[in-house]
Amino acid sequence: MDKIEILKRWVAESSRIVFFGGAGVSTESGIPDFRSTDGLYSQKFDYPPETIISHTFYERKPEYFFRFYREKMLPLGFEPNITHQVLAKWEQQGKLSAVVTQNIDGLHQKAGSKKVYELHGSVLRNYCTRCGKFHSAEFVKNAPGVPKCDCGGTVKPDVVLYEESLDQNTIEKSVRAIYNADLLIVAGTSLTVYPAAGLINYYRGNRLVLINRDATPYDHQADLVFHEGLGSIFSQL
Repeated sequence: MDKIEILKRWVAESSRIVFFGGAGVSTESGIPDFRSTDGLYSQKFDYPPETIISHTFYERKPEYFFRFYREKMLPLGFEPNITHQVLAKWEQQGKLSAVVTQNIDGLHQKAGSKKVYELHGSVLRNYCTRCGKFHSAEFVKNAPGVPKCDCGGTVKPDVVLYEESLDQNTIEKSVRAIYNADLLIVAGTSLTVYPAAGLINYYRGNRLVLINRDATPYDHQADLVFHEGLGSIFSQL
């Protein structure tokens, strides 16, 4: 039996699927990832992206931070792809218990997924650091310079920057979902960014599937490995 047939059978037999995804899930919607040749890390700015999207830099040079953020990290106008759509369908069918994502683009929800744990936050949520008022992503995109609330406070995206810790509640829910999964599909992530990558160690089952174009440090632990794009796999599911 070939690998895709095995995966189809596992999906058919599972009722607590958890999907753990990274940037590779969204690249097929046209959103660049961080590490590819045209990704964020190879763009020409005065500072490395890791520096710009750190909490320290955000505090020290907010104008520069928001210029980079609007240009490179605010993916508006993109549509969900086949992977997002299949996952939403599985959830509606009662087969998928959660999506755990490292992405901040909100495309899983746009496709119809309800149970989505966003480890690194979302560009769609923005709050005034003074009064806590909610602002849309469009507000942040169209504001001049540093986006300001009516009260005068800075509007900060609900995105986890370098040096900031992940939301504890989101981590706990993700761990619980992965621990209880009967099929764990990890896709579109290099599994090199911690603490997110370490979450798959909580999986207790024997159906760990890895889908990524390049090899990952966890390939040897997986029960099924695909080194190809997500679209080609999910279009067959």
